[in-house]
Amino acid sequence: MNKILITGTAGFIGFHLVRKLIEKDYEIVGLDNINDYYDINLKYSRLSESGIQKSIIREGELVQSNRYDRYRFIKLELENKEGMDALFKNEKFDYVVHLAAQAGVRYSLVNPHAYINSNITGFLNILEGCRHFPVKHMVFASSSSVYGANTKIPFSTDHNVDHPISLYAATKKANELMAHTYASLYRVPATGLRFFTVYGPWGRPDMALFLFTKAISEGKPIDVFNNGNMQRDFTYIDDIIGGIERLIPNPPQSNPEWDGDSPDPATSFAPYKVFNIGNNSPVKLMTFIQTIEKALGKKATLNMMPMQPGDVPATYADVQGLVEAVDFKPDTPIERGIKEFVSWYTSHYA
Repeated sequence: MNKILITGTAGFIGFHLVRKLIEKDYEIVGLDNINDYYDINLKYSRLSESGIQKSIIREGELVQSNRYDRYRFIKLELENKEGMDALFKNEKFDYVVHLAAQAGVRYSLVNPHAYINSNITGFLNILEGCRHFPVKHMVFASSSSVYGANTKIPFSTDHNVDHPISLYAATKKANELMAHTYASLYRVPATGLRFFTVYGPWGRPDMALFLFTKAISEGKPIDVFNNGNMQRDFTYIDDIIGGIERLIPNPPQSNPEWDGDSPDPATSFAPYKVFNIGNNSPVKLMTFIQTIEKALGKKATLNMMPMQPGDVPATYADVQGLVEAVDFKPDTPIERGIKEFVSWYTSHYA
């Protein structure tokens, strides 16, 4: 049985990944620092759903799930070098899926140091663990935000991404560069996943779907940025998990056709690759809001706002690389995905 470290398991994607992989041939160790960037009660609720009760969690100690025999959890800061070193040394993982990070574009404008601590120093500790206690494959979360000022769409992993417009995006770009360096120097097989606006049950409270659903349910106005002239490639959580699951046992190989005179950003001479995971179908923000209204059976009060610093007007994923690598293409329509989220939300917060 393969042992896998999944970071960020009190978070949205990590929580769902644990529940999926526990059905497969994995022994899972989950890690999270349970910070208060958003409501920690939601984080503890996710952990509880996975059999990790709040009452047994202790900083730096592995605890056993009471629901899944093959799932243990540790509360630990990524930037705690000694703690991370000990975890890798003691557990000797076969795979690592690194999802934990300080998230949020707008929050990076007011608390930049949190992003350096978690997304840079913390990521370095993950890489060092994979270097000194070699793993078969490290999969890590990047973000569609790395496309920054790019205007050519759909966004392709073959495009240059050297113009981020938020510190969050810059740290995710840095993660890709750091992972490539370790793949080159130490042959750590590394795959970066650029997620496009992930949504679904148990989603983050700072994301549009959660904010809009909550406000509309309570009869409060919603802020609609860029006066509604936004498009997002909304990607349902099951599609994200499906992509990750297929990629884990498929570490990247060196690209024999890689040419330093004409370098392909998506591949390398090293065991390294980057994929987009998006729905490949951008949706207008107003259409998104109307779909929420239909699922809730209530109309929204709109507060039209200008574009916010760090935001981009549109995202649109080219996922051909993912299709070619693992024969998988996200395709959940927003009508179904939003209905699933609203059903969860109204039940959970009843």
